[in-house]
Amino acid sequence: MKISKFLVFSLAILLLVFPLPLRAEKPIKIITTTSDLASIAKEIGKEKVEVVSLSKGTQDPHFIEVRPSMVMKLKNADLLILVGMHLDVWIQALIDASRNHKIKYGQPGYLDVSAGIEKLDIPTSKIDASMGHVHIYGNPHYWIDPENAKVIAANIARRLYEISPEDTSYFKKNLNKFNERVDKKLIEWKKKLAPFKGQKIAVYHRSWPYFTNRFGFIVACELEPKPGIPPSPGHLKEVIERMRQENVRVILMEVFYDEEPARFVAQQTGAKVVVVPNSVGGAKEAMDYFSLVDTIVEKIARALEG
Repeated sequence: MKISKFLVFSLAILLLVFPLPLRAEKPIKIITTTSDLASIAKEIGKEKVEVVSLSKGTQDPHFIEVRPSMVMKLKNADLLILVGMHLDVWIQALIDASRNHKIKYGQPGYLDVSAGIEKLDIPTSKIDASMGHVHIYGNPHYWIDPENAKVIAANIARRLYEISPEDTSYFKKNLNKFNERVDKKLIEWKKKLAPFKGQKIAVYHRSWPYFTNRFGFIVACELEPKPGIPPSPGHLKEVIERMRQENVRVILMEVFYDEEPARFVAQQTGAKVVVVPNSVGGAKEAMDYFSLVDTIVEKIARALEG
């Protein structure tokens, strides 16, 4: 059946007056293993991404409880971002269960952001269970160093260029803004901690070498006798003696560890226990990457000033 010229003309006029709505751009669905990676991914992707973290900042990243709901999130993901270095090994079973080929190892949707990080604490001898929670690729807590946050951001941006080439300039602009903000804040953070450069501190877990290297602190001792092994009375006695000898004034620990051993050591040495989040969301004031580092720096400085 032929359509009359009048009908075609009428339809054209209607489309000019009442144009069809443009289809909304579908955001890139990003799943991260930690809240820190989620925060940085949001900085780079902004409104062009939809980001969900599988863990919270109040959780020990070594021991994330796997839940069935995580599989459904991964099933629809365009990009999975990992810390790597054997910290988030729990994710592999979820990847397999999701049957999402896009996020399998070696695919564009699988991103380990530890690439390019100058790794610390890489074991030089054979690892066994007696050594505690030692990571074969080095210490994975690298995100607490702001310079490493720039490496993470660059890795995320490059992968987003691949997934959405038409938005490359947009992601580059956001990356530049992120880096500029890190550089500006780093000057502020270093100035805040400069009076305490060279200060010896105690830590609960070996989470802090990247941070202490960046800001010039020296880790005198650890409350854990070995990474991931709870403190024993005998080891705490050694810690107390060393802290007294070296005038260690601060015990730095994460929000998810038992504070009782640290409080006991503090009573015996006069040191202050500084409980801080080491991930975004670990405290109400640490709701993005910048406020996370703000919180850590502020609490350490306040304790040492006292």
